[in-house]
Amino acid sequence: MDKIYGRKPILETIDAGIKIHKAYIIKQNTPIVEKIIEKLRAKNVEIKFVNKDFFDKIDMNHQGVMVEVDSYNYKSINEIKDAKRLILLDKIEDPHNLGAIIRSAESFGFDAVIIPERRSAKVTPTVYKTSAGAINNIDLVMVKNLNKTIEKLKENGFWVYGLAGEATSKLSETDLSGKVALVVGNEADGISRLTREKCDSLVKIPMIGKVNSLNASVASAIAMYEVIRDNGEKS
Repeated sequence: MDKIYGRKPILETIDAGIKIHKAYIIKQNTPIVEKIIEKLRAKNVEIKFVNKDFFDKIDMNHQGVMVEVDSYNYKSINEIKDAKRLILLDKIEDPHNLGAIIRSAESFGFDAVIIPERRSAKVTPTVYKTSAGAINNIDLVMVKNLNKTIEKLKENGFWVYGLAGEATSKLSETDLSGKVALVVGNEADGISRLTREKCDSLVKIPMIGKVNSLNASVASAIAMYEVIRDNGEKS
């Protein structure tokens, strides 16, 4: 069972048609909470009104609302055969980063976010909250081996680009049209050596300031925007 906190993520969850088993709410005289209650009642969801103590041990901005849903159902690579825009995450272990990347990927019209089974953040309440409900509208794929997945994508016509600060090719000068998969590593180590070798090309986001690296979620968002720009910003 997964727990989702926060007003917007819960509204998105309700509107996405996700089955909600139970809700816990601090009674508040705010329009958005009243809207949540109204929508939950319309779906015959059990609502338990609680006091502030119920959320005391929750280390996030819960906004006094929480719902319980089935554990997240990860997709397989075979379930996204029609995908054209993908982002693969290598060693992104911070759930805040994962949630933010999912949010950007959904906003920019990507078909799925792909993560490996090992050395990766998984879906948690923090991911639900940080994605602001976007996780309900995009596929999250878990694979056993990221490198074999890249090979399979290339066989299916994808061009695979890895983001690397030391690359010679600039992201803005790279043709990102067609079926594209972006690979993003974490801030500390970047993309793994073997994964880098599997990419068709390594590209960089040019820096002109004194800070020579970006947060993984920020770099991902910039790269994903470049992909949709090269494809005519088609929906």
